[in-house]
Amino acid sequence: MKRHLIALAAALALSATAATAQTYPTRPITMIVPFAAGGPTDIIARLVGESMSKTLGQQIVVENVAGAGGTTGITRGAQSKPDGYTIMMGHMGTHGASPALYPNLKYDPNKDFEFIGLAGGTPIVIVAKKAFPAKDLKEFVAYIKTNEAKVNQAHAGVGSVSHTTCELLKAQTGAKSSAVPYRGTGPALNDMVGGQVDYMCDQIVNLVEQIKGGNIRAIAIATPERSPALPDVPTTKEAGLPEYQVSAWNGIFAPKGTPADITKALNAAYVKALDDAATRKRLLDLGTVIPDVAGRTPEALQKLVASEVARWKGILKPAEAAPAAPATAPAAPAAEKK
Repeated sequence: MKRHLIALAAALALSATAATAQTYPTRPITMIVPFAAGGPTDIIARLVGESMSKTLGQQIVVENVAGAGGTTGITRGAQSKPDGYTIMMGHMGTHGASPALYPNLKYDPNKDFEFIGLAGGTPIVIVAKKAFPAKDLKEFVAYIKTNEAKVNQAHAGVGSVSHTTCELLKAQTGAKSSAVPYRGTGPALNDMVGGQVDYMCDQIVNLVEQIKGGNIRAIAIATPERSPALPDVPTTKEAGLPEYQVSAWNGIFAPKGTPADITKALNAAYVKALDDAATRKRLLDLGTVIPDVAGRTPEALQKLVASEVARWKGILKPAEAAPAAPATAPAAPAAEKK
């Protein structure tokens, strides 16, 4: 009798799993974006989510939950019910740099998630004010080393992409400078256009219009190949610094324990989204690097997260996570956009 009961329980569990796979989703899915609306992560989430919605037959609703370098929203997502109705669009900061910056982080990027897939990489561009006295990357680095006391670098706040990627540049070149924190990319970029700060490192989507408009100068892009969005900007490899390769990648995650059949359905919808011609065009127009077939698996994203956590622990220090006063004070605090 006991054997029959065990067999019956196993059959019921298998039946329930199959039913879940067949019926999921039956209602809208929330995708938490851990930054304010309008930033690169938010834009990518909405583009990919819109296409995934068509495949899944239910709307993916973006919920912006900003704060603490993106870790507030990701913490909420990690603690959500693992039923497939809450997913997250994480990125290089939330799932790579955050353990190095926040000693009391309430989640482990390697252990507390189901990995769905890499949504894309947003290349980092080193940019400077128009009057910066260097014509290429070698002269740029040499000038900073010679003038450390007077050169300043803007970033959008501790833990932001513009903060962490410039810290990597400093570590690899030994070219130190004063870091000037702002309340977001917008005010930092405005001051660089105005000549108040010297340079910054940031995502191509935030910079491309100002570069094309001649308001700031692009020194190099940190990708193996030139970007179609900025074909005249040399890569860091071409410019003599091949080790500086960094991208503000975005990936889709679900809470740990989300059933395998559901994560497979989400991955299939995500893969189809990246193959959709309209979605691809919109992502490429932003300068996004779309992963190839091998890079779209949950295992590929999991491997990327592990490597990023290890890399940033060697670059960033917990003390850098202490709040800093912004260099300028807008009339109202600007929400972080990354």
